[in-house]
Amino acid sequence: MNYQKGTRIMVSVILDNRAEGLTLEEIVEDYPPLIVDNVRSAIAYAAALVREEEPLP
Repeated sequence: MNYQKGTRIMVSVILDNRAEGLTLEEIVEDYPPLIVDNVRSAIAYAAALVREEEPLP
Protein backbone atom coordinates (compact mmCIF):
# COMPACT_ATOMS: atom_id res chain seq x y z
CA MET A 1 0.00 0.00 0.00
CA ASN A 2 1.33 3.39 -0.97
CA TYR A 3 0.59 5.62 2.01
CA GLN A 4 1.52 9.25 2.64
CA LYS A 5 1.62 10.38 6.25
CA GLY A 6 0.93 13.88 7.48
CA THR A 7 -1.90 14.79 5.12
CA ARG A 8 -3.73 16.53 7.98
CA ILE A 9 -7.16 15.56 6.64
CA MET A 10 -9.36 14.21 9.43
CA VAL A 11 -10.84 10.74 9.08
CA SER A 12 -14.27 12.23 9.83
CA VAL A 13 -13.95 14.49 6.76
CA ILE A 14 -13.28 11.47 4.57
CA LEU A 15 -16.22 9.56 6.07
CA ASP A 16 -18.53 12.56 5.67
CA ASN A 17 -17.57 12.79 2.00
CA ARG A 18 -18.22 9.08 1.48
CA ALA A 19 -21.59 9.42 3.26
CA GLU A 20 -22.46 12.20 0.81
CA GLY A 21 -21.82 9.77 -2.03
CA LEU A 22 -18.41 10.92 -3.23
CA THR A 23 -16.18 8.26 -4.74
CA LEU A 24 -12.65 7.70 -3.49
CA GLU A 25 -11.37 9.41 -6.61
CA GLU A 26 -13.60 12.45 -6.04
CA ILE A 27 -12.34 12.77 -2.46
CA VAL A 28 -8.75 12.69 -3.71
CA GLU A 29 -9.60 15.40 -6.24
CA ASP A 30 -11.08 17.59 -3.50
CA TYR A 31 -8.16 17.03 -1.09
CA PRO A 32 -4.94 17.03 -3.17
CA PRO A 33 -2.63 15.85 -0.34
CA LEU A 34 -4.52 12.53 -0.37
CA ILE A 35 -4.10 9.50 -2.55
CA VAL A 36 -6.70 6.74 -2.91
CA ASP A 37 -4.75 4.49 -0.52
CA ASN A 38 -5.04 7.21 2.16
CA VAL A 39 -8.81 7.22 1.79
CA ARG A 40 -8.97 3.43 2.00
CA SER A 41 -6.74 3.47 5.08
CA ALA A 42 -8.92 6.08 6.78
CA ILE A 43 -12.04 4.00 6.15
CA ALA A 44 -10.32 0.87 7.46
CA TYR A 45 -9.16 2.79 10.55
CA ALA A 46 -12.70 4.00 11.25
CA ALA A 47 -14.06 0.47 10.82
CA ALA A 48 -11.50 -0.86 13.30
CA LEU A 49 -12.51 1.80 15.83
CA VAL A 50 -16.18 0.92 15.47
CA ARG A 51 -15.47 -2.79 15.94
CA GLU A 52 -13.74 -2.01 19.24
CA GLU A 53 -16.61 0.10 20.60
CA GLU A 54 -19.31 -1.38 22.79
CA PRO A 55 -22.77 -1.12 21.25
CA LEU A 56 -25.13 1.43 22.75
CA PRO A 57 -28.21 0.01 24.48
